[in-house]
Amino acid sequence: MIAEPVPLGRAESLVAERGPTALRIAVGGQLRKLREECGITREAAGDHIRGSHAKISRLELGRTGFKERDIRDLLTLYHVSDPEQREMFLDLVRKANQPGWWHRYSDLLPPWFETYLGLEHAAKSIRSFEGQLVPGLLQTDDYARAVVALGHENSETARRVELRRKRQEILGRRGGPTLWAVIDEAVLHRPVGGNEVLRAQILHLLEMAGRGNITIQVLPYAAGGHAAAGSSFTMLRFAEPELPDIVYIEQLTSALYLDRQQDLELYRQVMDRLSVQAEPPERSRKILEIVAAELL
Repeated sequence: MIAEPVPLGRAESLVAERGPTALRIAVGGQLRKLREECGITREAAGDHIRGSHAKISRLELGRTGFKERDIRDLLTLYHVSDPEQREMFLDLVRKANQPGWWHRYSDLLPPWFETYLGLEHAAKSIRSFEGQLVPGLLQTDDYARAVVALGHENSETARRVELRRKRQEILGRRGGPTLWAVIDEAVLHRPVGGNEVLRAQILHLLEMAGRGNITIQVLPYAAGGHAAAGSSFTMLRFAEPELPDIVYIEQLTSALYLDRQQDLELYRQVMDRLSVQAEPPERSRKILEIVAAELL
């Protein structure tokens, strides 16, 4: 007998809206629960599917796609014999294996960023610090177009901007994530795209800051030095307790995904300190209004 294979019924639709990565996480978490209820080690489960304990770990964390043969074999090992329950589980596996909406842009995306898009779409909360540019989830089309032009001199600018706009839809999605962004004041004075584009961007930040699921803080020059100097990073948290937070740090040609406990604790401390050093949300709104007025 399976004890609720994954969040089903009304909850399943919410998980599905968060994309295939969220479903993989949910299905993987259920696989872990089934294995533990049977008292089976990762090593034994790995041997059963002609794999390793590391493969079982990746499956249980939702870090990789599922092979139906492996899942059928694991369900048998975990004493899930009811045909209806097995098929229900396998149906969710098929859904979890479907490509995300970003797949249609795969020709534009390096593999390491496709991974981030899946995690971002599945996240429950997003906290970010940006020292150079407005966070992608808060960019206007014109600002995004100017940012894209900095690193991509080709004819795909429109699709890249479209991709960024598509990412932003998660902020208005039912059950979507909260976003807490700390932005260095220098970002507000860097005229990416020119003063007119920058002013429209700042007005957009003011509008977005009025949403209940978005918090924007400005880290002022007066704060002096800070623990994240020279760096920008994003912390993702998930609804599934079995998946640890992830710190994402983007580089020019690659990205880092940190999930070791000591790394997470360090970045949590840094983010908390930045949030204290930054102006509170209401005062940050005043700063945005002043900068926008100066750009007239």
